Amino acid sequence: MGGFFGAAGHVNVLPDVFFGTDYHSHLGTRRGGLAAWDPEAGLQREIHNIENSPFRTRFERSLDEMSGTSAIGVISDTDPQPLLIRSNLGTYALCTVGVIQNAEELISQYLSFSGGHFEAMRGGHVNVTELTAAMIDQKSSFVEGIQFAQKMIVGTASILLLRDDGHLIAARDLKGRLPVLIGHGEDGYCVSFEDFAYQKLGYETICELGPGEIMEISPDGIRQLAAPQPVKRICSFLWTYYGYPTSSYEGVNVEAMRYRNGAIMSRNDQEAGFNQTEIDYIGGVPDSGTPHAIGYANHSGIHFARAFIKYTPTWSRSFMPASQKDRNKIAKMKQVPIHELIKDKNLLFVDDSIVRGTQLRETVEFLYANGARAVHMRSACPPIMYGCKYLNFSRATSDMELITRQVIQELEGEEGFRHLDEYADSTTERGQQMRRAICEKFHFASLEFQSLEGLVEAIGIDRCNLCTYCWDGKE
Repeated sequence: MGGFFGAAGHVNVLPDVFFGTDYHSHLGTRRGGLAAWDPEAGLQREIHNIENSPFRTRFERSLDEMSGTSAIGVISDTDPQPLLIRSNLGTYALCTVGVIQNAEELISQYLSFSGGHFEAMRGGHVNVTELTAAMIDQKSSFVEGIQFAQKMIVGTASILLLRDDGHLIAARDLKGRLPVLIGHGEDGYCVSFEDFAYQKLGYETICELGPGEIMEISPDGIRQLAAPQPVKRICSFLWTYYGYPTSSYEGVNVEAMRYRNGAIMSRNDQEAGFNQTEIDYIGGVPDSGTPHAIGYANHSGIHFARAFIKYTPTWSRSFMPASQKDRNKIAKMKQVPIHELIKDKNLLFVDDSIVRGTQLRETVEFLYANGARAVHMRSACPPIMYGCKYLNFSRATSDMELITRQVIQELEGEEGFRHLDEYADSTTERGQQMRRAICEKFHFASLEFQSLEGLVEAIGIDRCNLCTYCWDGKE
């Protein structure tokens, strides 16, 4: 994933962009970057690797070394950005968030007629932000170029651009899978993925861009450059998984949605005849599963408890060490049990989602090793049947990395993939078979997933405006 933040004002806005970008750190872990425009210094840019240290610590010096009345920042889970580009449209800084599935095709098309070149990264890889810039520069204006790039891209591309006159151009992706909001403050305007990021800095929301809408942002105001497209497919995982609890998208708060979602899951369990009275405690795993679990506990009347705590003061990120062996060891070290809440207890945990299930297996083994009598598992979203091709919210590179696909193949072979809708449905025989098989693999006492209908109910937005591809394969 990733996220960006930008601001244009009558004073130095770099501190706002520094903190605003830092508030997007939950969306990416690989690269961070800042670009600023100053009337005297012009465009400046700085990029750092943030895999082993957070954005804030890597860019604190930038507040002394850079300045600007306009600036943009980005947290990127892919390539280094923002990039400084000089082209027929002028000199500008560019950052993008999304994924380009047809990158190789676009690169070949561009090289076949341009006679130009790209800077090659490891393995010949081309920075997707540079590729986006190459498409933008094929047109005679930024608006035409952005629209051309988004039309050509198979995937998703939200774009934030800083021109050499200090104005920003923000474009939400064509289907509105990602949020882009604009705020107004005492000294100027800002653009952000997360509304709470600018609210903490004294800005108030003006508007949320529509799908494909393009807006120009200056110190004195905003101007629409392209109207929204009619079709919206905002990603449902914003609420269930990677959205920050204090964020609101399309007017729906993440934390409140998760409470509703958990309550609906509890209601579904009751209607299905699950005996909740045997459960001693409800818990969440990992952290983003906790509010779903609170919603479940509040509805069911069962006590919520944290049966184990993650120790994060020194190893806040389990992927920090270089070797996978060390990363696995630290992931285990972080889980510290509370024996009084585990030993001889029947526990029910709510996970935000079940993708591969690798870490979940280790967590359940850890709980049984510490004396749990039974561990029941609930997923806060439906069974994931398709790898995301629009945002790459998970690390899965193939559908067969998904635990659901693996189990279906074991049960029925390739024929099973023709019945994914039945496997997703807990009321069918195939659905029950898949759940029993996963329980056996992971030693769950029981397993259930939130239904797609329940998830849509919890979000409270018309299903036609939500992207549910990873669950039902519908674009």
